[in-house]
Amino acid sequence: MSLYLRLAWRNIWRHRRRTLIVVLAMGLGLALMMMYDGLIAGFDQAIYGNAIKVLGGNIQIHAPGYRAEAGQMPLLPLADDQAVVQAALAQPQVMAATRRINTGGLAISREGAFAVGITGIEPENEVDVNLAAQNVSAGRYLKSDDGDLVFIGKGLAEAMGVLVGDRITLTGKATHEQMRRRTMTVVGIFDLGMPDIEKQTVYISLAEAQALYDLNGHSTEVAVALKQLGQEAVVIKAIQPTLPGYEVESWENNFPELKQALGTKGAVMNVFSVIILMIAGIGILNMLLMAVYERTKEIGLLGALGLKPRQISLLFVLEGTMIGLVGVFAGICMGLVFNGLFMQVGIDFAQFGNITSYMALLGGRVYPTWGAENLISRSLTVAVIAALAAFYPAREAAHREPAEALHFV
Repeated sequence: MSLYLRLAWRNIWRHRRRTLIVVLAMGLGLALMMMYDGLIAGFDQAIYGNAIKVLGGNIQIHAPGYRAEAGQMPLLPLADDQAVVQAALAQPQVMAATRRINTGGLAISREGAFAVGITGIEPENEVDVNLAAQNVSAGRYLKSDDGDLVFIGKGLAEAMGVLVGDRITLTGKATHEQMRRRTMTVVGIFDLGMPDIEKQTVYISLAEAQALYDLNGHSTEVAVALKQLGQEAVVIKAIQPTLPGYEVESWENNFPELKQALGTKGAVMNVFSVIILMIAGIGILNMLLMAVYERTKEIGLLGALGLKPRQISLLFVLEGTMIGLVGVFAGICMGLVFNGLFMQVGIDFAQFGNITSYMALLGGRVYPTWGAENLISRSLTVAVIAALAAFYPAREAAHREPAEALHFV
């Protein structure tokens, strides 16, 4: 076998131009796949990552029994919410862990009553992970010591006909199913570019929510924001032993429709990747087949020297496989260089932000990843395609009659 490997390696470099063209075609194909994977991962982080910020974080931690009544948004206080926060922050993947109170209610103005979710937050702790806090369009963001002040979305403000400084009435469900009402001043308005989302939630300070809903210093949820989408399972596995009895769930459980959308998008994109690889495989097949016809006399000489058809076939398959491996190496290098550059400067998609509410979550500039998420499978696929593409040319070479091949002009 070592003799065949040496012959195959020598043969692929005897025609450097042809080999370099094949390697370049394969390398560019793999590099484009890495750029594609990196860009898609960047889109996921920008769009789905921001969507998860709007929906309440990558991971939510609740008191026992919450999941069974989640549809009613029960106000079940966490026994030791500060310990929960510290356990989450101890994980290196965690960007922030903040206490919250969530309840349902109504926002009322002269224009009518609107069903909303009322969320009490720790404003300073959420400023880096709360998308609403990062998109203030009028007034200001909340502060921890704000009393009867409320922070609402632009979509809700327009529907209610209110501006910063106007008063609205919030009615929310407190503990023991009691309803509490308070008239509050609009301190700020946020604009996410998604009116439907902006109508769903209003924010008040955690201290105000504790006083209003009889929670006496407690919170009902700890929202955990991670540095990267996809690390939820690792973090949950790490913190669950330190939080026995608590319900620790990722956004995938709380928002299955978002998980389904992400999975569907991935399946569609994988179809496109397979098509790209098939096109690359056809190109490799064409080039290797041309190589067989160019080396007809050489094949005849190998047969005259005593090599059997299966040995000649093996030699051509090894050549195709080696070219594939060299192409994979070149593609990985090119892909890492391209993605490394785009990771530094990003790709500006701000002009597309107003096309749909979905695109509004991009946040302007997308930063791709290294594109190594599927690197092993992509590399193996390219190498296997190169080997498979060599089978037909190898079969053609093996069936050449030595005497006829030696006289080929």
